[in-house]
Amino acid sequence: MLKKLFKSFRKPIRRGNHAHSSPEVLGRSQHPIERGEISRYAISVVERLQQAGYQAYLVGGCVRDLLLDIEPKDFDVATSATPEQVRAEFRNARVIGRRFKLVHVHFGREIIETATFRANHPQGDEEENSNLASRNESGRILRDNVYGTLEDDAQRRDFTINALYYDPSSERILDYANGVHDIRNHLIRLIGDPTQRYQEDPVRMLRAVRFAAKLDFDIEKHSAAPIYKLAPLLREIPAARLFDEVLKLFLAGYAVYTYDLLVDYGLFGQLFPASAEALKYNPEYTDQLIRNALHNTDERIAQGKPVTPAFLLAALLWPALPARVLKLQERGMPPIPAMQEAAHDLIHEQCQRIAVPKRFTMPIREIWDMQERLPRRSGKRADLLLENPRFRAGYDFLLLRESAGEQTHGLGEWWTRYQDVSDSERRSMIRDLSSKDDSAGAPRKRKRSPKRKSATGSNSAGE
Repeated sequence: MLKKLFKSFRKPIRRGNHAHSSPEVLGRSQHPIERGEISRYAISVVERLQQAGYQAYLVGGCVRDLLLDIEPKDFDVATSATPEQVRAEFRNARVIGRRFKLVHVHFGREIIETATFRANHPQGDEEENSNLASRNESGRILRDNVYGTLEDDAQRRDFTINALYYDPSSERILDYANGVHDIRNHLIRLIGDPTQRYQEDPVRMLRAVRFAAKLDFDIEKHSAAPIYKLAPLLREIPAARLFDEVLKLFLAGYAVYTYDLLVDYGLFGQLFPASAEALKYNPEYTDQLIRNALHNTDERIAQGKPVTPAFLLAALLWPALPARVLKLQERGMPPIPAMQEAAHDLIHEQCQRIAVPKRFTMPIREIWDMQERLPRRSGKRADLLLENPRFRAGYDFLLLRESAGEQTHGLGEWWTRYQDVSDSERRSMIRDLSSKDDSAGAPRKRKRSPKRKSATGSNSAGE
C-alpha cells in the first residue's frame, strides 16, 4: 500500500508512457522516503561519487519499494562514472559482466550494485561498427555497454516504475516516465514501444509478470498485448539465465499468482514445456498439484521457513513423468528402472530450456525415485526407507500427490502412522500388509536355492 503521506502531498503530473527529457521533480515535502530507511552503504556510494564530481542516484526498485512502504531487498546506484572510474573510487569494488558491465561495491555481506548511465543503441552501420553494443536478428540485445546521460538512462529503463531516481543529498526524486503516476494507479507499464522492448530482452515479459505478482499491480493493456505472441522469444534466452529468473518468479512469496499470470500469457509453456503439455491432457490433476506445491512454498516463505528449489521443481515437472514411466513399463521395463530412465530423460529435456544445476537435479530424481519405493514396505524395507536421507522429502511429495487427488490406497496415511508408533506396532503394521496380500491371493515368493541365486544375481530391480 502507498504511504498516506505520499498521496496527500503528490501533485498532478503529466500522462504518457515515454521517458521525458525533463523530469517531474518531487521535493522532500512531496514524498515519504526517509534517509533512515536507506542502507548507509548505498548513501555512502552515492555521496562519494558525487564528491568525486560524478552524478549519482539511487535508482529503480529500491525507490519504487520505498514509495510503496516495502523494505527493499537491495539498493542500486546509477552514475555518470564509467565502471573503471567507479572501481578507482572504491578499493572494495569489482567490475562484473560482459553483456552489461556493472560494478559491485562490497561492504561485508552487502553489495551495492552500481551501473553507468546507459544510452540508446546505435542503429544501422553505427551498430555494426560498434564493439560496445549488438543485437541479434530478432532484435535481442547481446551487448549493452553504450554509455550516456541521465536522461538517456531513464529512456533505457524497462518499466516506468523503475525510472525513478533518488538523490539522498537533496532528498529529491526525479521521475522521468510518470512512474509515480503508475505506482499510484497500480500499473506495470513499459517505457517505449512494448514489442520492441520485449524483442530487445524477452526476459522483460517475465519481469512484467514478476512485478505484477509481487506488487499486486495490473500489466497496462498496451504492455500486456504483445506478450502472448512474443512468448516464444524466450527460447533464445540462455538456459542459465532462465533458471535464475525462475527462482525469482517462484521463490519470492507470491508463486501462485505468478503461475496464473504465466499460464494466462503463454509463458509457462516456454519455461516448462512438458508440464504445459500435461496441463492439456490432464488439466485438473496437473493444475491442482502445481497450485498446491506453490501454495505450500508461499506459506513457508511467509513463515520464514527454508524452501528448497529441488522440491518445487520436482512438483512442477512431476505431472509429465507418470505417462513416460507407464510407456516404459508397457515395453517390459520394471517399475524402478522405468522411473529412473523416464526421470533422466525428462530432466535432460527440461535442462535444455532451463539449466537446472546438478545440485538440484539429483535430489529431484531421488524424490521421484522415492515415489516408486514408498509402496514397497514388506520385510525390512520400511525401516530402511525411514533411514534414507531423502525419506522426508519423498514422504512430503507423496502427501502432495494425494492432496491433488491422486489415489494411493492410503499410502500417505500409512506412512504418517508408521513414523509415530512404537517398534512393536510397526512390526504389526508390516504383518498386516502381508496378511492383506495373502487374503487377496497374492502369490508368495519362492526362496531361491543358493546355487540358483549365485547364477542369476540379485533380483532387486535397483532397490
